[in-house]
Amino acid sequence: MSAKSNQNQAPGAVLNDNQWNAITQAIAGLNRDQLTWVSGYAAGLAAGQSGGVAPVAGVQDNGGSATLTILVGSQTGNAKGLAQQFQAQAEQAGYTSKLVSMSDYKPRQIKNETHVVIFVSTHGEGDAPDDAVELHEFLASKKAPKLAGLKYAVLGLGDSSYEFFCQTGKDFDERLTKLGAKPIVERQDCDVDYDDVAATWTTRVVDALKEDFASSGSQPSVAVQTGSTVVSGGATYSKKAPYAATLLTSQKITGRDSIKDIRHIEISLEESGITYQPGDALGVWFKNTPALVNELVELVGLTGSEQVKLADGEYSLSEALGSKLELTLSYPTFVKAYQAATGSDALAGLLAEPAQLRTYLAERQIIDIVKEHPASISAQALVDALRPLTPRLYSIASSQAEVEDEVHLTVAHVDYEAFGQRHQGGASSYLCERLEEGEEIEVYIEKNDNFRLPESADTPVIMVGPGTGIAPFRAFMQERDAQGAEGKNWLFFGNPHFTQDFLYQVEWQGYVKSGLLDNITLAFSRDQKEKVYVQHRLLENGKGIFDWLESGAHFYVCGDATHMAKDVEAALLSIIQEHGGKSEDDAKAYLVAMRKAKRYQKDVY
Repeated sequence: MSAKSNQNQAPGAVLNDNQWNAITQAIAGLNRDQLTWVSGYAAGLAAGQSGGVAPVAGVQDNGGSATLTILVGSQTGNAKGLAQQFQAQAEQAGYTSKLVSMSDYKPRQIKNETHVVIFVSTHGEGDAPDDAVELHEFLASKKAPKLAGLKYAVLGLGDSSYEFFCQTGKDFDERLTKLGAKPIVERQDCDVDYDDVAATWTTRVVDALKEDFASSGSQPSVAVQTGSTVVSGGATYSKKAPYAATLLTSQKITGRDSIKDIRHIEISLEESGITYQPGDALGVWFKNTPALVNELVELVGLTGSEQVKLADGEYSLSEALGSKLELTLSYPTFVKAYQAATGSDALAGLLAEPAQLRTYLAERQIIDIVKEHPASISAQALVDALRPLTPRLYSIASSQAEVEDEVHLTVAHVDYEAFGQRHQGGASSYLCERLEEGEEIEVYIEKNDNFRLPESADTPVIMVGPGTGIAPFRAFMQERDAQGAEGKNWLFFGNPHFTQDFLYQVEWQGYVKSGLLDNITLAFSRDQKEKVYVQHRLLENGKGIFDWLESGAHFYVCGDATHMAKDVEAALLSIIQEHGGKSEDDAKAYLVAMRKAKRYQKDVY
């Protein structure tokens, strides 16, 4: 018998076959850091059972004692990663805790909790992530109980360039307070560069819990690193330690007369050992356009050679602006800091009118603000006003079952004229125009367990992905093709014009011909007098969609969060109501049940 075969047998003296199978299934797919955390956690439990660690306060069985529940609402996994790290800190301090996704949490259970720590992100126009919707709505409803005996803490994740920054975290904080709960520490709102702020806050929470969770021992644990990928040799690539991959191809896949410039990007991961699953995203680090950097330096009367200090070291001003600081997105914190440094009366007036400021920022990049409000500023004051550059996440458009050691993306090149000059997106222009084939690009995998194919290859799926939202569904079909999946597949795709914008047309036609893709329904909005979008096609096919849902189909949406995803959800509710013979409330409950069963999943941005 081979060594590999021996590894699959249960060590009979310790575990029976059922226990061994349960363990191997539970740890399948965990990366190196996660396995380390699990082994440390298990060791702590074993020590407690053998008398090595005394039982700690917070165990649910000790009637009336404090319990620590960590609740996570996370769309892409960032909030989940912070929650896992916090749990490791709490366990290390000796507090027994449970970490629960809000999608698996019964809202009425909140009345039985003594201590709750919430990690939650915000999306779109202040929307809660999918897994947080039910609890979020429950706490705002008349059914929410009084919570005078609850202590809580909230950490929100968001992006200050959006109007409703960290709104979901603010909502939880406000609603819990209104119900009588008491904060352990004040709420923390985290921007895109959140690592240091979050680490400081979680340490404060752990310290603040000491009085309620007196413990005579601690359990060993290791913080889990999210968004990481195991590679050969034991190294790990992540946001902070990306892999230097190679650009293979950047090919335009829209027509010459298209109003969109969409590229198919292929990147080599050869020899990295990186693995990913359909539904995951690729994090891409990029550099700002040199011309943009030079123009900004000249506008503020500097040379670019000035030395400046950032959190990770000292750089020339041009180096810092080129690869360390955010220039193509604008955000209120820049306006506030730039105004303070320059004394601009016009910007002071804008800051006094938040709604007006948001409208102003939505149309402008950093360079536009500086051009409209020119002033001398020191190099250090300029970099202090700017926020750190953060990588962009792109839904992966390939399955490794098909492309092996490559990863594919579908990228819209942001390229437009405004205020008399050309503007481009930072990452999209880097990928589509500035990076040459054969050059290196720093990347990492951002796992997304909230956007996964069904476990059974026999389960039908409905995919709604207009524009670049088609990306993960290309990966889905490659994966199902490799699996020989028997489950039915239905794709809804939309874009402006059939002749110019039918992305991956030949591939979809091939899947139809082979029988893998049972239905493809198209919505080319500008090919007729009346604009037609994917939500209209959904309504037209309502009975068929509801029949698929009743047979267990999973429903996926990828693309624009602000309009498309909301319109698709409204159409879906209408379909459930009409073809299921349900009331509005029953249709909403049907959709909630789908979401909880992970049959309704969204990857929106």
